[in-house]
Amino acid sequence: MSEYHIPVMLEESISALVTSPDGVYADATFGGGGHTAHLLSRLHDGARVIAFDRDREALENAPDDPRLLLVHNNFRFIENYARHEGVRFDGILADLGVSSHQFDTAERGFSFRFEEAPLDMRMNDRAATTAADIVNNCSVEDLERILRLYGEVDGAGKAARLIATAREQQEIRTTGDLDRAIARLLPKGAEHKVLAKVYQALRIEVNQEMRSLEKFLEGAAASLKEGGRLVVITYHSLEDRMVKNFIKTGNVEGKEEKDVYGRTSTPLEAVNRKPILPQESEIAQNTRARSAKLRVAEKRRAEA
Repeated sequence: MSEYHIPVMLEESISALVTSPDGVYADATFGGGGHTAHLLSRLHDGARVIAFDRDREALENAPDDPRLLLVHNNFRFIENYARHEGVRFDGILADLGVSSHQFDTAERGFSFRFEEAPLDMRMNDRAATTAADIVNNCSVEDLERILRLYGEVDGAGKAARLIATAREQQEIRTTGDLDRAIARLLPKGAEHKVLAKVYQALRIEVNQEMRSLEKFLEGAAASLKEGGRLVVITYHSLEDRMVKNFIKTGNVEGKEEKDVYGRTSTPLEAVNRKPILPQESEIAQNTRARSAKLRVAEKRRAEA
């Protein structure tokens, strides 16, 4: 399990999640199963855990536990599942990070560390669109939008034009092809910082991560019991802003909507005013935890 993915803020997240040891919980991003295993260790025999993941490889990490049910699906459909099965959750956990296994498996194409890996980046290997499809087929304008919006890439327009020029000469199929295409944009000695932003942007677009997160947040709020907890671990500013806004206003844009009496009504209430950050000792053991932020919210109870 630890070889597949090291769970981030394990104790903090599960302690915040569990309000009843006999409850029904969801791990919306099963991954390596580390959070689920720790969650199960805190629950009684009558409890249930339903774990979601769109990556078929992740589901192979399932522990043998009768309280656990695995669902091969995107977490954006959590409300559909809850409605179909007639369940409400005492707590829902989502760790939005890409698993270590996905980053460390060359053929998945998530990392620029592998020079000639296929430019794939699909979390669900049955999805139609790869990162190669995007860089070869999107217009320059769409590429610029993707790089600026999802990667906050300085010089997004120049990067898009460099990619367009390179693909006219030869199709961009590997991580190496992409890296060479934008080589002129990379500052000497800090190439990895720009590449990380470019790869993040493409990965988000391939997997429709922002739209999926928005649908998940809406579905999670609808699927929680009153007093149930939503616990989300984010890794970059775009997704953290969406989670923060949703908890505060009930929508990812952060727009406060009021009724005819001027009152605001949101489904969730923040438990921690500021995000919980990993301990320095955890970051020293797992550098991928350094950008993590944990936010906790509780489903409001209906007014009498």
